[in-house]
Amino acid sequence: MQTTQNEFNRLLQAMVGSYGEISDLLFVVGKPPQVEVHGVLESPEVGESVLNGLRIEAFSRVIVGGNAKLEQDLATTGACDCSYALEDTCRFRVNIYKQKGSYAIVMRRLAVQVPTLDSLGLGPIFKNIIQEKNGLVFVTGGAGNGKTTTLAALLNEINSNNKHHIVTLEDPVEFLHPQLKSTVSQREMGRDFFCYPDGLRSALRQAPKVILVGEIRDRETMEIALIAGETGHLVFSTLHTISADQTINRILGMFGKDEEHLVRGRLAGSLRYIIGQRLVPKKSGGRHLVTELMGSSLRTREAIELGENENRRLHDIIEAGSSNGWHSFEQSLLKAHGEGIITEETAMQYSINKTTMRQHLDLAHSHVAQRPAKAAPAAPMMVIGAAATPPPAPVAPLPAVKAEPHPGLIKGILNGFM
Repeated sequence: MQTTQNEFNRLLQAMVGSYGEISDLLFVVGKPPQVEVHGVLESPEVGESVLNGLRIEAFSRVIVGGNAKLEQDLATTGACDCSYALEDTCRFRVNIYKQKGSYAIVMRRLAVQVPTLDSLGLGPIFKNIIQEKNGLVFVTGGAGNGKTTTLAALLNEINSNNKHHIVTLEDPVEFLHPQLKSTVSQREMGRDFFCYPDGLRSALRQAPKVILVGEIRDRETMEIALIAGETGHLVFSTLHTISADQTINRILGMFGKDEEHLVRGRLAGSLRYIIGQRLVPKKSGGRHLVTELMGSSLRTREAIELGENENRRLHDIIEAGSSNGWHSFEQSLLKAHGEGIITEETAMQYSINKTTMRQHLDLAHSHVAQRPAKAAPAAPMMVIGAAATPPPAPVAPLPAVKAEPHPGLIKGILNGFM
């Protein structure tokens, strides 16, 4: 079965135009083409019936375009990553993979405009991150939680304000950064380099001040990243972890037990920030970004180098560092709940330390319940002629409605972490 590039592009354009905010396009055997909208799969009316394996394989040939490296990856590993551009509309990050012997495709829609920190609503602390001259900055979280978008905004800020050479190693290139004050060299896996360790070693010889590694997946890449951070480079990368302490453990897990003490010392010295993030459902529809942010201090370095214990927990150190702009997921969720952006159920569901979150929510509710009700104004006397008569008997009050925590109270609880 043959599919021309024009035919495939028309299908993509119809899918992209079917809903307002599409994050992914999916092509899987036994289903019609699907789009993901705010985390939910929909099947738009695009004139395409239920897909079979031959149809999806034809789509994949258009995307791969005869690239020998991608064809080899697909044949030997069962999957390949690449990018695809829909002219004058948008770009996609593409993963083609095999499932039950057939091809399947997921295409992540990429924004055309490079985001800014302000457009993402990221706080002033994020502008402090780009002032670092060396070391490691990790943006962590599950797939589809906006890690690449946050990294693009950080690089855009550097590109707009500093005269540096920025080298990116991406799989694939997602945001196309313009040449502003900085000089940006964007290298794509499979086209400009063929594995992260080799690409990172090469980058160290390209006179960069800033290096972006799309993802650190193995010990060798992490080892070179540590060296880069220790030798005067500012290195940004991502890890699929959900909290600062899990990030530290994931890094240590890439090395042997006999190396743990040495790696802890090196990591304590070179780590600058860990930014964890999640996209959670909003009451009004769509998704809201909540973050955890930990910087470097004497206490965090001690916890990393010596390990955590009952009196030295990274989560507690983060919550106590709110004066530095640090915050835990629980603090971010509590703030969003207090502002009426998310529900209490969402706050509980997406918290990491659910016991702590439950305590803070219960405390907020108990304060609301104890708040004295405002006294009702005295009812006016009805005057008939010169005589005053009492007003009619009051109507029985409506049943009490459960009070939601007031935003000011939530703010007070958050201030208690300081």
